[in-house]
Amino acid sequence: MKKGIIRLLYRKVIDINSKKPWDKLVFEATWQELLMQAQYYNQEKKYNTFAELLANVPNAEKLHFLVTPSIIGYLQQLGGKVPDILNNTGKHTLPFAGYRFEIINSDLRDKNKHQVAVNFISAPLTWYDTINNMLLVSVNNEQENGETLTELFSMQPYLSIYSLKETV
Repeated sequence: MKKGIIRLLYRKVIDINSKKPWDKLVFEATWQELLMQAQYYNQEKKYNTFAELLANVPNAEKLHFLVTPSIIGYLQQLGGKVPDILNNTGKHTLPFAGYRFEIINSDLRDKNKHQVAVNFISAPLTWYDTINNMLLVSVNNEQENGETLTELFSMQPYLSIYSLKETV
């Protein structure tokens, strides 16, 4: 009955228009950290945007990594569950096992142009079937009374299958 083991990837884009409290905290923290870290790469203040830094300053791509620690505490607040992705009963049950932070765009003079993404990579899920646009999966093959407990997740924008391992 098993189709395989999958991991999902959810790309959460955060910018000035983000409304959720968690998103706003991440936005502010990453903006402040980027301003501090970018000073090292832009000591002469020749560049105004993140794209200009990447194009003109050696090793400026390290800014993704250098800004990442500013969100660690906020990630811990999520309790290991991917935000925004609800199962068919409206609960956050999709566990994440990893993440990657990225700066999409930013202007060091204009906070309104700051945009980041957190790419959440789920824990391995056993994928059983796809019903319309919903994935029928189990998390950690959790059992109750000899039955495998399952979850249904709708495929939606910014959610994709990150990896697939076929089972025999």
